[in-house]
Amino acid sequence: MKFSALAAIVPEDLEQECIDAARELGAGGITVLAGRGISNTARKTFFGLTYDGSQSVLLMVLEKGLSLEILKAIQKVIMPDNRDSSGIVFTLPLEHLGGIDFSQVEKFEQHLKDSQE
Repeated sequence: MKFSALAAIVPEDLEQECIDAARELGAGGITVLAGRGISNTARKTFFGLTYDGSQSVLLMVLEKGLSLEILKAIQKVIMPDNRDSSGIVFTLPLEHLGGIDFSQVEKFEQHLKDSQE
């Protein structure tokens, strides 16, 4: 079985919606980190203070095929009109992996069987 790491950097207000989309498709554990981004557009200012906005970084280890499904689901949340994105989501292949819960591996295997039927 091959695994991928999925990372999604999303606005804080879309965090739960992205988590729900990933869990609905079979994601087990999700690590959530607080983030702050600097975009290529001018920052918003309010009385001389700048506001960058809060972001959440979602990290997941998934079965390779499942990672693409979850990537697409999160993309629909952060890019609903297929034009302007409010975040980014990407996957990276994993060569070596340790510490994953065996019950999660069983869920991934079941997902693979279900998708082949």
